[in-house]
Amino acid sequence: MKSKNNIIKDAQQTILIESKAIANLVNLIDVDFENAVNFIHHSNGRVIVTGIGKSANIATKIVATLNSTGTPAIFMHAADAIHGDLGNIQENDIVICISKSGNTPEIKVLIPLIKNYGNKIIALTGNKDSFLGTNADWVLNAYVEKEACPNNLAPTSSTTAQLVLGDALAVCLLNLNDFTSKDFAKYHPGGALGKKLYLRVKDLLENNEKPLVLTTSNIKEVIVEISEKRLGTTAVLENDQIVGVITDGDIRRMLTNTDDFRNLVAQDIMSSNPKTITSEAMAVQALELMESNNITSLLVADNGSYKGVVHLHDLIKEGIL
Repeated sequence: MKSKNNIIKDAQQTILIESKAIANLVNLIDVDFENAVNFIHHSNGRVIVTGIGKSANIATKIVATLNSTGTPAIFMHAADAIHGDLGNIQENDIVICISKSGNTPEIKVLIPLIKNYGNKIIALTGNKDSFLGTNADWVLNAYVEKEACPNNLAPTSSTTAQLVLGDALAVCLLNLNDFTSKDFAKYHPGGALGKKLYLRVKDLLENNEKPLVLTTSNIKEVIVEISEKRLGTTAVLENDQIVGVITDGDIRRMLTNTDDFRNLVAQDIMSSNPKTITSEAMAVQALELMESNNITSLLVADNGSYKGVVHLHDLIKEGIL
């Protein structure tokens, strides 16, 4: 059994070998990469990404990245392609074929069939002189000096290189398409990521109470309002405008500092000029405002009109935090 030190050393060596392979890709980006990106950008077709073995696994990730960043893409397994799945390829589609060696039997069968259809082929390979490399319209060079595997056999550095080139391709297309965070939100409506991009403060108010008291409300009325609305705070209004806020912390401080509060009113213990946010603001902006001011809730107001309270718990519930 290897010692802990050897395990750590092996892990570090793997990372160093792969990072060196990735760094070298910078030197392999050439005019073929540029022309391939431009062709995809100006094409009316989809991107079909194919491969076999570990390259097929990388292909599925590249497809997912392209789709999520605005470039329509489909995965087609190279082995399945020659058994019926070639029907996935339409007239204007571009095929990205991934293969480290570029000489696997399935690739040698598949490439001539694609060329017969008249579709353009982009090779993503570590061997530019291979069957795939010499028959493709453009070659994305994914050459690596060696695998991280000590036997130089298991696809490690090579598949990482393929993945990184796929990311580079997707980012270039994203930039050419002027793909914005709003576009990204359309493709990622679910999960915390999507909510950060589309969820607004007003969406968080729907199920919340709207605690409020007047400047002249007595302390009992204030405590009851905070307690009943269960948000730990209440807005203080005068002439329908927000003039202050009272939190349960303010109540505790009042009880600590005052022996007789029977004659006190909301105005006496409120904090003036409270932090507010508009209902149209993004929920993530509310979180940033809370964090920067070390508070757990914000009053929501539009043009001075009080709309309610957004609480840190609302953001946690929605997965924003």
